[in-house]
Amino acid sequence: MAVLCAVAYHQPVDRAGLADIFGKEVNRDLLSRLRYKGLIGNGPKSPRPGAPHTFVTTAEFLATFDLQSLRDLPELDLTTSEADQEASIFRV
Repeated sequence: MAVLCAVAYHQPVDRAGLADIFGKEVNRDLLSRLRYKGLIGNGPKSPRPGAPHTFVTTAEFLATFDLQSLRDLPELDLTTSEADQEASIFRV
């Protein structure tokens, strides 16, 4: 589910972009399963060297999650909680 969310919020995104998000390579089989289920599709070629394919969500994705458009996705709260911030200060 995390990979699907990453594609939805960062599209168009290529495998290298997903690796940057997760800090590790994303399994090709997982991407193939999401494509097979019609939740993601191929997007435009990436401007990165080698012009890799990118991934985007599909109309099936919108229908599955009862969305009219990508604007209906919930806002991401990327802020960390105060407790997390304090804990990171004291880590050695």
